[in-house]
Amino acid sequence: MKPLLCSAFLLLTFSLNAQAPVPLAHDNVPGEPHHHLKIENEYVRAYYVEVGPHSDTQLHQHDQHDNDYLFVTLGDTEVINAVLGKPEIKFSLKDGEARFTRGGFAHVARNLSDKPFRNVTIELLKPQGEVKNLCAHVAASAQAGDCPEFPTSSGGIHKKPLFETGKTSLDLVSLDPSLNALSLRKEGLIVFLGDTQIQDNAIDAPKEKAVEGDVIWVAAGSGKLIWNSKKKDLNFLLLTFSGAGSAAKPQ
Repeated sequence: MKPLLCSAFLLLTFSLNAQAPVPLAHDNVPGEPHHHLKIENEYVRAYYVEVGPHSDTQLHQHDQHDNDYLFVTLGDTEVINAVLGKPEIKFSLKDGEARFTRGGFAHVARNLSDKPFRNVTIELLKPQGEVKNLCAHVAASAQAGDCPEFPTSSGGIHKKPLFETGKTSLDLVSLDPSLNALSLRKEGLIVFLGDTQIQDNAIDAPKEKAVEGDVIWVAAGSGKLIWNSKKKDLNFLLLTFSGAGSAAKPQ
C-alpha cells in the first residue's frame, strides 16, 4: 500500500484550532488505521473508511501532490471536519451523498453519531481542472450546472449526471426491477449504494456478493455483469474518465 493520504472526506477545508497537534513530519502519512485501500490504478486510489461512534481519525495530511478527492457517505451521519489551523465545521451528511474537495490539507474527522461513520474516499490521481455541479451540489466552490429534467433512461437503466470535472464524470445509476442484469463495458469505478451480485463475463464465472460501500473497477469492454434483485431499484455511483469508451448494455 502506498502512503495513505487523507480521508479527504469533507467538502470544505476547515480545521483544527491553535491548540491542535501538528501532523506527522513527512509529506505523506504512512498509515491512518480507519482507511483501507481497496483499489489503486493510474486514475484513482479508493479507500473504505470507517470511524466508530463518537470516535476520531488520527490527524493526517494530504499528500504532497495535492490530488483532488471525492467521498461518498454510507448512512446518515453527523461529523466534524477539523482542518489544521482553521475553525471546526459540523456537517450533517446523508446516505449516498457525494462530495468533492481539493487536496492539500491536514485534518481530523470526528464522528458525532451513535453509529459508525462510513464512507468511500476516492483520490483522483490526474489533475481535474474546472469543476461543475450538475444534478447535485457535490463541490461547494462550483455553481449549479445544467441538470436534465428527466434522467437518461433506457431498458430499465436510469442515469442522472451529478458532477463533472475536466477529466471525470460522476453519475447516479439506478436499475429498476424489470432489468435482469447490466453488462458493463465502459471503463470506470463503481461505488455500490445497495446489495447485489456481480459476475465476470466468462463461461461458468461465479457470482459474487456486493454490498453497500463495495467498490469495483471495470475494465473497458469487460462485460462484467451487475445483477438486479428484481425486488427494488439498485443504485450505484459510476465514475468515468475522459478517453475511456463503450457504454453499458442491459441483458
